[in-house]
Amino acid sequence: DGTADIGRSYAAADPRIRYFRQPTNTGAAENHNFVFRQAKGEYYKWASHDDLYGRDLLLRCVQTLEENPQLVLTHAWQAIIGADGEIIAPVEYPLTTDSPDAPERFRSMLFGVGGDDFYGVIRSDVLRRTNLQESYHHADRVITAELALYGAFAQVPETLYFRRDHPDRAERATPSMRARCANLDPRRANRLHNPPVRLVAEYLHGFVRAIRRAPLSSADRRRCYLYFSQWLASRALPGSARRMEDQLATASGEYAAI
Repeated sequence: DGTADIGRSYAAADPRIRYFRQPTNTGAAENHNFVFRQAKGEYYKWASHDDLYGRDLLLRCVQTLEENPQLVLTHAWQAIIGADGEIIAPVEYPLTTDSPDAPERFRSMLFGVGGDDFYGVIRSDVLRRTNLQESYHHADRVITAELALYGAFAQVPETLYFRRDHPDRAERATPSMRARCANLDPRRANRLHNPPVRLVAEYLHGFVRAIRRAPLSSADRRRCYLYFSQWLASRALPGSARRMEDQLATASGEYAAI
């Protein structure tokens, strides 16, 4: 589709741009991680190919990090847009990831949903302390929750991030758990080696590992384990296992949540 030629042309025109092409399809997770491992800057941001940014998104996020050394991640208010760029609905951010209390930030990430913090601007040195993007069920939730254990997040109070909703969006194109995991790592398509119970177990273990690794006091670590246990118990209730992010935009144009 011309992507390779476009990438090479930009790299040839600007020494700040480096172009890499993998010999095989390694999946979204390894591509995410490979690119980060090549990064040299103080700040880092993953980018989705079909979302749009306001002109000042990166500027405002970096300014916020520069002015607030206690923050590990910044993003901005966002809205859902359609295939042609029309705004469908704003997206609220109800999480308390700006709290100075690490267990509260973690609790908020477990029990609430909002924003796309995975695509925020992150301090590279903090991101390197995580396990980066993995390929199990909802691995994006684990890495953002782990980042919240290292420091607070901030949301720039301007609508500068526009998440596109269209028929080929990943959540629609790969609606099943296995298909999503295989998109992150093609090896996950093997049913024998990756049964659903393993994909979910790795997801849960990711939270436990994040709590264990984070620089927390004993008291805060116990609180995080308590919140995780409470969240896990709440997920066991009938009909509660699905995530809000899994619910697609409704025909009325409102972003539904369950």
